[in-house]
Amino acid sequence: MDRFPAFLLDGYKSFMSDRYDPEQGRYRELADRGQSPTTMIIACCDSRAAPETIFSAGPGEMFVLRNVANLVPTFQPDGGQHGTSAAIEFAVAALEISNIVVMGHGRCGGIKAALAPDAGPLAQGDFIGKWMAMLAPVADEVSKYTLLTNKERQTMLERFSIRNSINNLRTFPYVKRLEDEGKLAIHGAWFDISTGELWVMNDDGDFYRPDV
Repeated sequence: MDRFPAFLLDGYKSFMSDRYDPEQGRYRELADRGQSPTTMIIACCDSRAAPETIFSAGPGEMFVLRNVANLVPTFQPDGGQHGTSAAIEFAVAALEISNIVVMGHGRCGGIKAALAPDAGPLAQGDFIGKWMAMLAPVADEVSKYTLLTNKERQTMLERFSIRNSINNLRTFPYVKRLEDEGKLAIHGAWFDISTGELWVMNDDGDFYRPDV
């Protein structure tokens, strides 16, 4: 068996000295009392866009779900293996979170694949093509903007995808009910890796940079 990656052990050593030791009480409280975050973040797996880093979150502060391209499927209570839906159900029903944030990001590989599903190495995969296919109708609409550059179309789809995932979230009966009752708020956000800019979505579905 190959040795465990040395950089991970070095990182763990730094974590213990820089984070765990100063916050021992917090970690022990979380271990004894359990977690009670108020916010769920649905983000992409991309290693460059970690929500805990972007929002400077401490232990126990956010319930984070990451998948390829931060997609949310529609409510489908069948016999399939629905990891994303299971995490949403757990966050809403068990943790009783009060905010869900769908956060996309710039230069997303999954979104790029959705715009060109028959090209590139992902086209031959067993899972990603099918996963991204749920975004196909939205990708088809974006592809009609022929005057845009490929980069502009990708940014557009990254943001349209966030709106689409929020619409899909509302097909979950308990999500829609709690939102209607004012007990759950749903938000959209988009992070630009190259500039560090955070854009958030307003009630009309438009993105803007908050004054922070």
